[in-house]
Amino acid sequence: MTAIPTGPSCPCGLGETYDRCCRRFHDSVENAATAELLMRSRYSAFAVGNSDYLLRTWHSSTRPGSVSFDPGQRWSGLEILGTAGGGMLEPTGTVEFRAHYTRHGVAGSQHELSRFAREQGRWVYVGESGR
Repeated sequence: MTAIPTGPSCPCGLGETYDRCCRRFHDSVENAATAELLMRSRYSAFAVGNSDYLLRTWHSSTRPGSVSFDPGQRWSGLEILGTAGGGMLEPTGTVEFRAHYTRHGVAGSQHELSRFAREQGRWVYVGESGR
């Protein structure tokens, strides 16, 4: 696991500190109320190396056996490009995002339209749209 952020902002980009933002989800104090909040908290989990949270918030039908991290990759920013559904009272939703990173010193980004659904009342990541 990489170091927990100590800077002024959570990796998810909402402007709060990690302790006041995504840590409450990572520590199972709260569940994300919307698909977008789950997406942001999952991005933060990638940034801090929290594989347990990623697996816990993955739909049971698509969840892999494990999650591994490239030690040479650092996540550097998240852009939410759009959402559809995924609200507090909705059963499904999508979040389009671009996640920025550097891998072994080379900048890159991942663009995805992610699908989310409720499972046992909680938002979970289903997979990339079209898969």
